[in-house]
Amino acid sequence: MLSITDYLSENSEILKKELFELLRIPSISAQTEHEEDCRKTAEWLRDYFLKIGFSSQLFPVSTNHPMVYAESPFIPGAKTLLIYGHYDVQPVDPLELWETAPFEPVEKDGYLYGRGTSDDKGPLFTHIAAAKFWMSQENRPHLNVKFILEGDEESSGSATEIFVREHTDLLSCDYLALSDSTQFAPGCPSITCGLRGVAAYELTLFGPRQDLHSGMFGGAVTNPCTILMEILGEMHDSDRRITIPGFYDAVKRLSPEDEEQLRFLPFDDAAFFESAGVSGGIGEADMSVLERITTRPTFDINGITGGYQGEGGKTIIPAKASAKFTFRLVPNQDPEWLTAALSHWLEERIPEGIEMKLDVEGTSGGYLLDLDRPCMKAAAHAMEFGFGRSPFFVREGGSIPIVAAFSKLLTPNVMLLAYSQKTDNAHGPNEHFCLTDFWRGIKTNVKLWQELTALD
Repeated sequence: MLSITDYLSENSEILKKELFELLRIPSISAQTEHEEDCRKTAEWLRDYFLKIGFSSQLFPVSTNHPMVYAESPFIPGAKTLLIYGHYDVQPVDPLELWETAPFEPVEKDGYLYGRGTSDDKGPLFTHIAAAKFWMSQENRPHLNVKFILEGDEESSGSATEIFVREHTDLLSCDYLALSDSTQFAPGCPSITCGLRGVAAYELTLFGPRQDLHSGMFGGAVTNPCTILMEILGEMHDSDRRITIPGFYDAVKRLSPEDEEQLRFLPFDDAAFFESAGVSGGIGEADMSVLERITTRPTFDINGITGGYQGEGGKTIIPAKASAKFTFRLVPNQDPEWLTAALSHWLEERIPEGIEMKLDVEGTSGGYLLDLDRPCMKAAAHAMEFGFGRSPFFVREGGSIPIVAAFSKLLTPNVMLLAYSQKTDNAHGPNEHFCLTDFWRGIKTNVKLWQELTALD
């Protein structure tokens, strides 16, 4: 059998060429003009799976971005690994800030530049390349492998959970792996064991039926912009804790083991704030910065609209004002409970002359994996093989909504293997992916097949 190291030495240029082909397709799911590009990407992936010896087909979904399904030749009695990823990418705006064309991938200084290199085509292709390697070997591991790849993660993502619910038999598995998270720090191989959930809302306050002259009506007619600011300002108390009654009832304090694990992580407060372009910040009292951004729930205003926004001034009482905001939720917090509690909390603060509309833009629960599961030890051994050092187990502050659904509907044995870096500009201009991590990811995934087989 050819070792994976020798295989990569012989096939690195071919694999890069294939990844470049995938990266050149502008599969922007949020923009309807790229609907055909999303389909083209799905077809490219299906054809690639067929070429390496998998069976593969496309499933239509409501968003017209097909679901790609693939599976290896069936081995009776073997366990099954399902690999998830997404082939869609973010829009490229602002285009003028890109130093290279977003969909003409470039290799420079050990990095691949282009939209989708880090999120998620590059990490996804590490799993596909591992499948290609094993399908070229006579003695591949005693493991059935399936892929499910969506084209909506960067837009709505709504079709994926519906698809999973409707196809639990097709997607049945013992283990599930994905690589859509980030390493704790460059050179720090990481397995994500926890994610925060998210609840996104838009609150609109309606006042007078049209904009009014502030000199004629100011001081008597309630101003929706003013009330919106007052309400949002009440969401935190002086300790930066969220004031909705019962909000923290389901929040568990970290165990001593979890606290020790956080202290072990190489986190520098000053470097964190510098990376954000600020001198410092405020947050929940008596919590470290790392706790605040990974293990505690938060409230953030994402945007505010109201009144006159043009050049110069306009003395009005606006007819309406709105704000978009999100809560990051930790495991055990229920998004449905929050929606009901938030609605009640807001209604108590709406004065006479104002009407309220609360839109739920999307919710998902948090996720936390038991580190004692055998699959986590297998993943750690695989990552140590791929990266040459033991991985960190980390909790991320972000959300991958489909993960909670996977753990409930398919298997609790979900492994999030992080190959991207936080500095990859995943949603911004000049997105890039470290080539060294690309090769390390392939080696890790190859070893993972062996490690999971050994669990039998």
